[in-house]
Amino acid sequence: MAKDKVHMPSGMGGLVRYFDEYKSKITFKPGHVIIMIAIIMLIVILLHWQGSAWFGLN
Repeated sequence: MAKDKVHMPSGMGGLVRYFDEYKSKITFKPGHVIIMIAIIMLIVILLHWQGSAWFGLN
């Protein structure tokens, strides 16, 4: 029964480290991301509040 064991390959065990292979040219600072999210939230709230009157849906 000991012959039926499955052995994992040595090394990293199938894990891939993508951050070593690719570096993006586009980067954002955390503050910029928070500001963009806040602007998008304000746009969504404004559209829920006044969007139907602006686009003639009523």
